Amino acid sequence: MGLIRKLARLSAGDRSLLFKTALWLMATRLALWLLPLRVVRRLLARAARPSSDAHLTTERIAWALSVAKRVVPQATCLPQALAAEALLTRSGHPADLRIGVIKTDRDGLVAHAWVESDGRIVVGELRDLPRFTRLPPLPGARV
Repeated sequence: MGLIRKLARLSAGDRSLLFKTALWLMATRLALWLLPLRVVRRLLARAARPSSDAHLTTERIAWALSVAKRVVPQATCLPQALAAEALLTRSGHPADLRIGVIKTDRDGLVAHAWVESDGRIVVGELRDLPRFTRLPPLPGARV
């Protein structure tokens, strides 16, 4: 089924959420290509003030990000986590950006970013996530 047909089958609210989420993810990805992480977090913190999106659930935001990441080039775990943190904050949900690392024989040091809200992983769930060593929270602007 084509992308246009799938979009047409969504409700107007879901299409709007998906469009906004894709824009947030695209802007975050682009910003990470051009700016240091601390600057990107500061910009997202300013833009992520609570808004009319307060009705969105964590599940709807996670769904929208899972779809949007398929159409945004290089939307790896970090841009997804940063966009999720901003979208959750805008919707009035707590959001904790986590970054962890693991040493593997094949790839050396591997990092992963995810977002938790109320103790649950919203974005970035991995089967072997418990094996990752969590890094301390990032200094600077918190979204």
